[in-house]
Amino acid sequence: MRTVLGPTNHVVVVGAGLGGLACALHLAGAGREVTVLERNGHPGGQVGVLELDGHRFDTGPTMITSPELLAEPLHAVGEHLDDWIELIRLDPAYRAHFPDGTTLDVHADPDRMVAAIARLCGGREAAGYLRFLRWARRLQSFERRDPAGHWRTLASEGARRRLTDFFADPRTQRLFAFRNLLTGRDPRVASYLDTVTEVWYPRGGMHAVPRALAAAAEKHGVSFRFHTEVTAVETRGDRAVAVHTAEGERLTADAVVLNPDLPAAYGLLPGGAPPRVRRLRPAPSCVVLHLGTRDDRGGYQRIAHHNLHFGRSWQRTFDEVVNRGELMSDPSVLVTNPSRTDPGAAPAGRQTYQVTVPVPNLKTAPVRWDGPVGRRYAGELVATLEARGYLDLGADLALSYVVTPDDWARQGMTFGTPFASAHTLRQSGPLRPGNLHPTLTNVVFTGSGTRPGVGVPMVLISGRAAARRVIGARS
Repeated sequence: MRTVLGPTNHVVVVGAGLGGLACALHLAGAGREVTVLERNGHPGGQVGVLELDGHRFDTGPTMITSPELLAEPLHAVGEHLDDWIELIRLDPAYRAHFPDGTTLDVHADPDRMVAAIARLCGGREAAGYLRFLRWARRLQSFERRDPAGHWRTLASEGARRRLTDFFADPRTQRLFAFRNLLTGRDPRVASYLDTVTEVWYPRGGMHAVPRALAAAAEKHGVSFRFHTEVTAVETRGDRAVAVHTAEGERLTADAVVLNPDLPAAYGLLPGGAPPRVRRLRPAPSCVVLHLGTRDDRGGYQRIAHHNLHFGRSWQRTFDEVVNRGELMSDPSVLVTNPSRTDPGAAPAGRQTYQVTVPVPNLKTAPVRWDGPVGRRYAGELVATLEARGYLDLGADLALSYVVTPDDWARQGMTFGTPFASAHTLRQSGPLRPGNLHPTLTNVVFTGSGTRPGVGVPMVLISGRAAARRVIGARS
């Protein structure tokens, strides 16, 4: 593995997202002096929080998988995960609601999952799930072990197996391809993340995770500068020598780790992005509807913490969102109900819901979402949910707040997508751009735009991989 050349005593990390925080902890554990610069007033990047009228909403990911990956950066500085974050296991991980009225609970326990699939779809489909599980675990192990591995190695592991290699029932095919709708991957290709591992929710919401990582890093000497926007990375020859801020400061560095979305990160560097990064295809975006409801019934009894509600159309849905730049004519929707697990997410007598719906990114469909467009679509989503069993949802609303692709774009996300970029519809693994700059010998990337890919586990791995690029250098 190529590593940063030259001294690496002082490292500047630009961005306090999960990748940047994980990297900072690993670097601090290796004895480096680390300064983290973050333009927002708090750590977390996309793992943010929105608090409205006593309701707490996650503004990014809604779950933790593979807690051992979250424990790694804390362990690097001698800390233990349980001392910093309380994780609540979700069972089921998801509840899938299909248009024919059937449901399927997703369990991490293989025996329970096989039994659930057999009851709904029959024994042959359950046997297909076991084949899928073996494949998924091999691929997951490879990506964690070697996120920078060569693409031929990944191909030999069968990374692009088709859903029909495992599943014949349209319901299981949709369940194991839903992530593809968020990332823009081929709907016929199997996706395994979040469906073969246990799922956890941090008490206090997802933002508790970056708060804890930042606090642990600060305890072990990492310096944080919030409300500090980096405008450029100064280079000399083949090295970065300093970063410049919007306030006119110049901070020298032996190495620089960039956590922003990859196109934005390259925008800080002279020469811009190489062709491979410029060719990245942006993933779809999403609309997130944050709802607070008056709760006289104890919530909707047929739902779980995470709920996938599938429309009748599927292939057409992908074509509309990914290729044609249209809203889904028959939406498939993710509904999260965090107050079901953590009552602190809502005031007494209320519930908190987050409704996530994939929509085209601003490159595929340059729609102006501000004003009536976003509110009108929010109303359509409430009507869709009422038709799918959320009776009187509109009448019970205490508050409603909609987040659109325009809002993501204002937060610095390229083409208004919070899911980073896909390359020829391949979302994860060694096919993504590398985490070491091709010509600058001491500039490293971390986050969802680089290897191994999108999702909290992948971003944590990217933070570890970025730190290893630096730690392996000669001091």
